[in-house]
Parts: sequence; C-alpha cells; structure tokens
Amino acid sequence: MSLPEITKKLKEKNLDYNNSDLIEFIKIFFEGLENALLKSQNVELRGFGTFFIKKIKEKYSARNPKTGELIYVPEKNKVRFRASKKFKDFINNEKK
Repeated sequence: MSLPEITKKLKEKNLDYNNSDLIEFIKIFFEGLENALLKSQNVELRGFGTFFIKKIKEKYSARNPKTGELIYVPEKNKVRFRASKKFKDFINNEKK
C-alpha cells in the first residue's frame, strides 16, 4: 500500500482533514518511529506489534558468495518487527 492509498483510506474516514494534513500526520508518525528506534527504544503498537533494534555481531569469517573469498562484515543494527498475537491471529484467519 502506497502513501496515496493510505491517505485515500484515511480521507474516507476523516472528511474534516484535507490530503496535505493527512500526509503530514503520516510523516509525523514515521518520524516518531524513526526517532525512537534511533534511541534504541522499542515502539509498541498495541494489537499490531513491536518494532525494535537488533544488534548484529561483526563477522570475521563471512564469505563473498560470488567469489568464495573471506570478507569482514562490521557490526550493524537492524530493524525488526514482532507481530502481536492479535495481528497474527487476524492474518492467519484471513487467509482461510
């Protein structure tokens, strides 16, 4: 789902706001999410899931899959998402 599609859905439910206001709300939400993750804070959206940072250890013996050459992979952070039980149940029941 793209930003225009999200704003269209929000517009259907919130007729008082124009598209630029709705886009600004979405941007503020994602900026808040980014800022919290930069501070290594978990972001929990009840009934949906939790975004968190996972530190990936450095690797000295990783291999380049193309050449087979040993390479060094530095330590890095990755964003992870853990779905809530309610969301998992919704997704699994929706497919049936």
